[in-house]
Amino acid sequence: FGDLHAYVGANQRPIDGMIRLLEENFNPQAAEGGYSLELRDGVGGAKLSHSHATQYKFVLQSLSLWREVVHNMFHLYILAERDLLSKDSPYRLMNTGQGMNRVQSAPRIGRAMHDILSRVQARVGSWVGLSVVHLGDRDVPNALVFIDKYTQIARILDPIVRTVEALPGLAEDPRTARVMKRLGGPDHIRKVILCDFFKHGFDGSGSDGGSCIDGRLTSAWNWCSRLEKKQYHSIFMLAGFQGFDGDFRK
Repeated sequence: FGDLHAYVGANQRPIDGMIRLLEENFNPQAAEGGYSLELRDGVGGAKLSHSHATQYKFVLQSLSLWREVVHNMFHLYILAERDLLSKDSPYRLMNTGQGMNRVQSAPRIGRAMHDILSRVQARVGSWVGLSVVHLGDRDVPNALVFIDKYTQIARILDPIVRTVEALPGLAEDPRTARVMKRLGGPDHIRKVILCDFFKHGFDGSGSDGGSCIDGRLTSAWNWCSRLEKKQYHSIFMLAGFQGFDGDFRK
């Protein structure tokens, strides 16, 4: 149980932090101060069209779903192993567009994910986007790929949360204060980073993106791949960012 609590605590913390930042910095009904979450299909690479209020709900629901998945990850690991070793579900080797993959149905993971999704939907109310869970197809070939995708959530969110939390300190540090002032100060930078992530980290972009359950995570990874081109990338570096697969150091 110690490993379970340690894993869940470490991986839920960034999700809880991101939910807190969403709720503290954005009005769920309308944009404030020019920081709108509105999306238009084709603008900025977005593949979805959402009003500010709809996008707020879409992001909050996605984060809530990820939190529930992480909370149940040990159980999902067990089910994934059973699906992978099942004699009732043989695999076939095929090119999924991302190289050769072992494509195999994952009925146990599928049932568990639908249970998780149902609980989240009951808690958050009306659902925005699709409820399709890709498993055993070219998007998510097998149970192991499913597990691997959802274990990346903390790697995506933790650097963003840490960077935002570091902004006040960077503004006070004489070595970085000038850069912070030039970019508009900590409050403005915080809103710009969060607004961009909550829009384009959940805009349906990326290969096989969209509003389905798997597509939400694809969009977030796609945002990560474009971070170096963002005007605030230097702020991430000043905060100790080393990469979404690397260390995060002071």
